[in-house]
Amino acid sequence: MTEITVAAMQLAFSDDEAANIAHVSELVREAASKGAQVILPPELFEGPYFCRVEDEGLFVGARPVGKHPSVLAMQKLAEELKVAIPTSFFELDGQHHYNSLAMIGPDGQVQGVYRKSHIPDGPGYEEKFYFRPGNTGFKVWPNAGPTTLGVGVCWDQWYPETARAMMLMGAEVLFYPTAIGTEPHDPSLDTSRLWRRAMVGHAVSNVVPVVASNRIGNEEGQIFYGNSFIADERGDLIAEFGRHETGVLVATLDIDRIRRHRAAFGFFRDRRPELYGRLVQDI
Repeated sequence: MTEITVAAMQLAFSDDEAANIAHVSELVREAASKGAQVILPPELFEGPYFCRVEDEGLFVGARPVGKHPSVLAMQKLAEELKVAIPTSFFELDGQHHYNSLAMIGPDGQVQGVYRKSHIPDGPGYEEKFYFRPGNTGFKVWPNAGPTTLGVGVCWDQWYPETARAMMLMGAEVLFYPTAIGTEPHDPSLDTSRLWRRAMVGHAVSNVVPVVASNRIGNEEGQIFYGNSFIADERGDLIAEFGRHETGVLVATLDIDRIRRHRAAFGFFRDRRPELYGRLVQDI
């Protein structure tokens, strides 16, 4: 039987980069002590979610993958604890800036970098000012754990195409590190339920577990609402946080059982790619 134990973490962040990385490291250790083999921190955990405003001074936070303190710290931990850590970071590559994720394997090595494909642009989420759209394409990671992992970053999680593409590439579990909270333009809009439902929909329509990690806390009036969770292949929440908890969620998934369920549903058997050309045309 093929099993994998996964973890999602949830916490608040400050302006102190070293303290943020240390707190994430503590939670990685806690998750590993509970048997987690793949441990997911939230998006851009080195500091506050800086994209709520456009400020050219904030570009100094971008660093190459081989020099970024978040990546270096998680590499060291991954090697020590023999766990995989999908690590979100602000990447500098020459003159270009990306919202990126380094897949760090249980040997502490970076197995590759995924650059966020979908870049939002709106009040409180001004990411197009900072990030180029990713140029890596979607990626999956067959050697980061006991089975193949797929990882999208935040805004990617709203797109069914992201999940389906990773599934067609062989993903067996989907992970989404996130930074999402209140909408400054509409205080009455609470997207937390929509946010969960979108990813639970990916779980159901692909018969795949989904792991989502979000931040919490008040950052200059923008409230990040947590609600991190692990859903099974039926879309049922098997571990979840509310809006305020700090800690780790851990669940063990039976990959062989999930594969049987996926085959029995027939979603991939009954696909009709010849009918889907409209999906790749510009509107």
